[in-house]
Amino acid sequence: MNFARDVLTPESLTMLQTIARLGSFAAAARDMGLVPSALSYRVRQMEETLDVLLFDRSSRQAKLTAAGAELLSEGMRLLNDMDSIAHRIKRVATGWESQFTVVVDTIIQQRVVMDLCQHFYASNPPTRLRLRDETLSGTLYALTSGQADLAIGVVLQEDIPSGLRFEVIGPVMQFVFAVAPGHPLASAHQPLSDADVRAHRAVAVADSVPQGNGITIGLLAGQDVLTVPSMAAKLDAQLRGMGAGFLPEPMARPFIERGELVECTVLRPQRSGKIAYAWRDHPRHRTAPAGDRALQWWLAQLKHTHTRQALLGQAMGSQAVTKV
Repeated sequence: MNFARDVLTPESLTMLQTIARLGSFAAAARDMGLVPSALSYRVRQMEETLDVLLFDRSSRQAKLTAAGAELLSEGMRLLNDMDSIAHRIKRVATGWESQFTVVVDTIIQQRVVMDLCQHFYASNPPTRLRLRDETLSGTLYALTSGQADLAIGVVLQEDIPSGLRFEVIGPVMQFVFAVAPGHPLASAHQPLSDADVRAHRAVAVADSVPQGNGITIGLLAGQDVLTVPSMAAKLDAQLRGMGAGFLPEPMARPFIERGELVECTVLRPQRSGKIAYAWRDHPRHRTAPAGDRALQWWLAQLKHTHTRQALLGQAMGSQAVTKV
């Protein structure tokens, strides 16, 4: 007598996936190097053991029943869990994370992050890198929710969650209020009042946090707003004269010097903020660092002043990444 655990093996689940993907027992048999009768026998054996019909055989195409679709869905989850266990075992054995996720705020220079990734791969680690872009409080949320291992470009607020470690990337980031040369505010009497600014559309970066209202910076009540997904998109919109707003000074300065943007003075206090990188503070990081070699590699890179400056657009060139 067969039990469910006897037939629900990785091989049988992969077989179901192949049949569902190809839509034919014969095609699946060819793909797996089996004769059709052997494959059909295995499926019938699973159906008899589970006492369910897994495939609707009333048409020429092999279609999963509702029970079969549920089994395949849960089966794939089990297979993924098995893969995760194998990766964790490898991590324990080698000290390298199987996957390392870096969340990068859109205020950070993406080119420098890619330079770091390229340098990371040059050491041929067994770790898979995963990058994701977020903005404002969404960057920190990706870290605190366990979706990332390292966050670069966190906007430091007063209510920093516990269980995290932070390092400020560089000096306080200054922001400048800038518009395209043809924008009405470019030729308006300065310093600009709130009433002057409110009369024109603002360009704002959307906070990517998935819950709550997120952070709103530099907007005035009643002002028309164009919301964009990234700081690069905000810069592009302001270069096109589609709106006004504050931009990171290192990002805006080259365009101001070329005359593609006009820096305006405003009566409102000048914007500034501290930008940091952060990671979760596990006790084992202080007592057994051998299990997080990818994290330690990135933290070592981020200690270099030139790398930090380059991430904020304050230093350019090939020396942004320092080999360690």
